[in-house]
Parts: sequence; C-alpha cells; structure tokens
Amino acid sequence: MGFKSHSLFAICCVQALLLGACNQSSAAKPNVEPETPALQNTGPLTVPDYTPPQVSRYKAKTLRSYTAPEADQGAAIDEAHLYAVDNTVIAKYRRSDGAFLGRFIGPKNGLIRHMNSCYAKNEKLWCANSNYSQVPMASSIEIFDTQTLQHIESHSLGLRDEGSLTWFDEVDGGYIAGFAHYDNKGSAGFKDSRYASVVAFDAAWRRTGGWLFPGSAIERMKPYAASGGALGPDGLLYILGHDRPEMYVLAKPVMGPTLIHIATIDLEVEGQAFSWGVNGSRNIVAVERRDGLIREIEIPAITFDEPTARRFR
Repeated sequence: MGFKSHSLFAICCVQALLLGACNQSSAAKPNVEPETPALQNTGPLTVPDYTPPQVSRYKAKTLRSYTAPEADQGAAIDEAHLYAVDNTVIAKYRRSDGAFLGRFIGPKNGLIRHMNSCYAKNEKLWCANSNYSQVPMASSIEIFDTQTLQHIESHSLGLRDEGSLTWFDEVDGGYIAGFAHYDNKGSAGFKDSRYASVVAFDAAWRRTGGWLFPGSAIERMKPYAASGGALGPDGLLYILGHDRPEMYVLAKPVMGPTLIHIATIDLEVEGQAFSWGVNGSRNIVAVERRDGLIREIEIPAITFDEPTARRFR
C-alpha cells in the first residue's frame, strides 16, 4: 500500500470516528420539554353546599268554564270538543257552547278502575289507568275513539314497582310517564309519596330512564303525588298535585336523578289531571271537581335561564 493509500485510509477512519461521536452526542441529548410547575395545595379543601335554583312564582288566568258533572279526575281537549274524566266515565262536550254530546261508562270496580289523565290525538283519547286504591299497584293505557267514545285498544303495563300510573305524554318517539305512591290510602306500605317518580319509555313501553320529583314539589303534593302531568309547548314538564290550586314547572337536570323545580303557577283549579290545548297553545283544560267544571286556563310563559337544568325537548 502506498503513502497516498495510507493517508486516505487514515482520513476515512478519522471521519468514521467523528461521525460516531456526533451520533452519540445527538443520542445523549434527547429533546426534553420543560417541567410543569407542581400544583400548590395552599389550604384545606372547601366544598360548598348545593343551593337549588330559586323557584319563580306566576299566576294563570281562567278564560272560560264549562259545566260537566263528570269533571272529577281530569279533562282533555281537541279542536272542537272537551272531554271530562271520572274514573270509569268519559263525557264529551262541544267547545263552542258546552253542549253535552255523549258518554262512555264503564262499570265501577270493573276492568278499568281509575282513569286519571287523558289527551286527544289522531281522533283518539289516550288515557292513563290504574287499579288504585288496590295493592299491589298495576296500570294500563286505555284508548278510546273520540267520535264514538268506544273503547278500541288497551296496553297493560302490569305490576310496576314505580307505583300507579297517573299521566303520560309523548317525547322523542317514546313516552314520559308519572307514577304515584301515597302516604295513606292506596299506599304500598313500605313506600310513601317520596317514591313517586317520572319514568321514560321507548315506543314499546320499555324503560329507558327516569327521575325523582324534587323535594319542594313532593312537600306540596303529599300525602298524594302528581295527579296530572304533561310536557308544555316550551319543552318543560308541568304537573298538578291532588288538591292544591297550583301547578309546578319542572326541568331535566344536567346531571343526577332529580328533576329541577323552576316555577310554581297559581291557578283556579285544585289539582288533578289536565291537558294542553292544540297547536302549541299555552292554554290548558283542567277540572274544578267541587263544582263539576272544566276550566280553560291560560298558562303564562315561563322564563327559563337555569344552567343546571334543560328542557325535555
């Protein structure tokens, strides 16, 4: 090997050594992000108590009253007619003049015992029925033709731990329904009015969720529960108790199992079941059972700006 060859070989060796050193140097210096300063725990943890939202107060306006001896448990309405409900009886009246048009009568203590809340849709009356005041509690959906008042369909919910069905409404392709427990007559014994609840179902009446009533509403309704309920045109849930002249407006919580009480409305009926007017109206029909009347009542618009709650639809 000549001198030039030795020189080239030496140069190549030096370059190789330098390249290896550079690679080692690069590997020895990885990219490291600056450390995040540790959080400082400077004092004891303080967790505030929950404060329910303030319940607003409103007053409803009675627009008209109709005489209806059957107006004991609830009332329903469609474009041209009113319907008064009393356990096993449904009576039909003309809205324009209050004229009596017909009546369905089921036998007392028969196959149906305690129809409470009904609503009219697609020329049918959809009614909540239970075996109140019998125990164990069982319930069914009873459907009537609005033209003839003939009974046309029944869907039994059977025995349910939730209690007695008192009302139901449609939402999201399924149903939302109220179930009652009581402190005295009709009580299951080991459950009182605190166990009343609202339950969500799909279209086949399979349970998909549910909520407790807020304590502020339970206190006003006990020893009974919500006799009537329905979703309003604003997507909030409106309920009536058994005998107080006031309506409670409830919203769905953003978390947890208990409904949010956002408003109370004074009105000229003492509880029981009701039904919203047609085409998005803010009017309801409800019963004044002591006087045998159906009242049409205008419900005021509710201001709703509560971050812990939301509408049902």
